[in-house]
Amino acid sequence: MNHRTRIALSWPMMLAAGIGLAAAGAALTYWSMRPPHTLAGAIPRSSVPDHAMAHAPQPDATIALSPEVMERANIVVGRVTAAELGQSLRLPAVVEPNAYKQVAVTPLVAGRVTRVLVQLGQHVVRGQPLAEIFSPELAEAETRYVSARAELDAHERELQRTEKLVQIGAATRQELEGLHADHAALVTRVESARSRLELLGLSSAEIGALVPGKPVGAAATIHAPISGVVTERAANAGLNVDTPTKMFTVVDLSTVWIVADVYEKDFSRLHVGSRAIVTTTAYPDMAVEGTVSYIDPQVSPETRTAKARVEVANPRSHLRLGMYADVSIDADRQAMLPTVPASAVQTIGDRTVLYLADPKQPGTFIEREIRIGRPSRGLVPVLDGIRVGESIVTEGSFSIRAERERLGLSPLRKP
Repeated sequence: MNHRTRIALSWPMMLAAGIGLAAAGAALTYWSMRPPHTLAGAIPRSSVPDHAMAHAPQPDATIALSPEVMERANIVVGRVTAAELGQSLRLPAVVEPNAYKQVAVTPLVAGRVTRVLVQLGQHVVRGQPLAEIFSPELAEAETRYVSARAELDAHERELQRTEKLVQIGAATRQELEGLHADHAALVTRVESARSRLELLGLSSAEIGALVPGKPVGAAATIHAPISGVVTERAANAGLNVDTPTKMFTVVDLSTVWIVADVYEKDFSRLHVGSRAIVTTTAYPDMAVEGTVSYIDPQVSPETRTAKARVEVANPRSHLRLGMYADVSIDADRQAMLPTVPASAVQTIGDRTVLYLADPKQPGTFIEREIRIGRPSRGLVPVLDGIRVGESIVTEGSFSIRAERERLGLSPLRKP
């Protein structure tokens, strides 16, 4: 081609040429600014672009340490073992009364408290008198019963006389039948009055003592509905009470509830029937065994926890209401998995790694990304990335990680 020949270039061709020159310049800048591959103490094979490892386990990296560095780091090498880790949850809890054995004592009649017969904290037995109430309502009900009894007794005597008169022909059968109908109505009236007294708390013996000719009483006695401890006393002499008024609370403390807070992340680890051990700071040498009897289906919006209930025996009343307690619950056990000490595991960004010892090159360690389960008692189960029997760094792994970061190594591409 003649040097004077004019070459016409189209606009797309000029744009492609410009992009090529820019790419070449960028490549030259990258090769001039990137750090060298070979660093002291490291044996890298090749680098991997960061974007290629964003969502996948990154390949292994290799770090070589000098004998002096290994001695200073106190590196210990051990083998991966298999174990079945029993997961244990330790939860804060509070001692609460057994709600099925807690009774709020209210009067059956309205009136005024005249005597209180128990003190706060006192042990009571079922049927024991707790207080006495002067009740006009009770006096009125007793009067009605006595009146009905007296009327029934008089009618029964008249009925007996009429039956004798009918036998001798001095009275008609029609008169006798009328008396029988009246007698049935009076019996019903007496039974109704008796039922009213029973509803107001009188026993059969007390009702039987109500006979015509004797004065009726107006004192109602409040009895303990169960055996237990008086944990609340709101009644004092002179207090006017109605049927909804809570005068006492009696709690049977032979069993108590240990109510623990369970976080959302632990919901899958326990279930009703899980074994639990309860300890307290008040009695550090005492451990009480129980089982999880209930898990609240609702989560508190404030604490994001659910209540778990453990019912335990409390024969000596050592566990007092409101005490703080610790609950250790045996959660579901895992299958046999490779297990490593917690000191062997390191976290780099969003990656969890440990370091394998290269058996062919002493002082050389391979960084391996792993996926772990929940730690338990200083051991970590490995779900993926390692096999039983491999040699790993159990102590001193932090020093290897520090050396890796000092050298600025990137994970290497697997061959």
